[in-house]
Amino acid sequence: MKKYRLAAADAASLNELLTQVQTQTRDFLGYPVSKDFDYSPLLPFLQYPLNNLGDPFVPSTYAVGSREMEKQVVSFFADLFRAPENNWWGYVTNGGSEGNLYGLYLARELYPKGMVYYSEATHYSVQKNLHLLNMPGIIIRTLPNGEIDYGDLENTICMNRHLPVIILANIGTTMTEARDDVKRIMGILKHLAIPHYYIHADGALSGCYSAFLEPRPAFDFADGADSIAISGHKFIGSPIPCGVVVAKKSNRDRIARSVSYIGSMDTTITGSRNGHSPLFLWYALKSLGRNGLKERAMHSLAMAAYAVERLNENGIPAWRNPGAITVVFPDPPANVRRKWQLASESGCSHIICMPNVSKEQVDEFVKSFVDAMALV
Repeated sequence: MKKYRLAAADAASLNELLTQVQTQTRDFLGYPVSKDFDYSPLLPFLQYPLNNLGDPFVPSTYAVGSREMEKQVVSFFADLFRAPENNWWGYVTNGGSEGNLYGLYLARELYPKGMVYYSEATHYSVQKNLHLLNMPGIIIRTLPNGEIDYGDLENTICMNRHLPVIILANIGTTMTEARDDVKRIMGILKHLAIPHYYIHADGALSGCYSAFLEPRPAFDFADGADSIAISGHKFIGSPIPCGVVVAKKSNRDRIARSVSYIGSMDTTITGSRNGHSPLFLWYALKSLGRNGLKERAMHSLAMAAYAVERLNENGIPAWRNPGAITVVFPDPPANVRRKWQLASESGCSHIICMPNVSKEQVDEFVKSFVDAMALV
């Protein structure tokens, strides 16, 4: 078999890209991406076209994939999220946005005339997903910390009580990592005597570790969620963006259809699905286990508390939500934002203390922030 060979100029371009990626990866703090993984034992699998097309729980005529590992990954999170016994299903997605699309898709099929409610702090992908699904939605105000305004939510639902309610709950908003309280939302629905509802929880970042917090936030199936989406490349870490969506199997059954061509069921958003990402997640979960994930969470929380303390000591009014690893502060000078790749919105920026963040990195960031402010 003929091997691919690059011309000298193209090989140089590749090496240049590698150097750039190494440098940019070292210095970023502004995005929720873990970079402390080592999947080198899985390198041999990159020689094979792993494709988990179709339903991960239904065999396919295409047998080069990682279905068994994918099923174990979904099972792990179904258990972590207290999904109903014998009534859960899921798959490994391309990321949190696809997981949100899937949850909304199930909700629409269950309640075609439903109204979607989501806060103004909801991830930008949700409005796009609603447009793709042709679903109506109403934006709800947020509280100062980024959490949904429960009073505004109740009043708005009350004005549309004749429609089924579809809630997009944020389990960690993009800028402040605020968590919407699913149990409190359920209380609102009960108080208004809403008979038909669906709650999807967007836990892209903090869904992976919210179960380990004390007190445990109300975010999962036992609290009232009907589906939950998380990102895999964020808290766990992966070289390829990925995620997991877990839903009630009874709702998934409403959209399933058999496809003879692949010998499986068409139950996911995409047809062909990346078979390498489930392998990365499986490797990480088997290596870490629940205890390892909890240790990562405790380290991140400790680093976030340290960052708030150090920034405040230097006169920078930083804060974070309870149980959050996201630290919020006023926008620093542009050169600081560029160096640390900080996301900004409405005059505020944040750093996210992922499991790879150390005290030394926090100290370096604080020093660069203070030094830049002294020059303003």
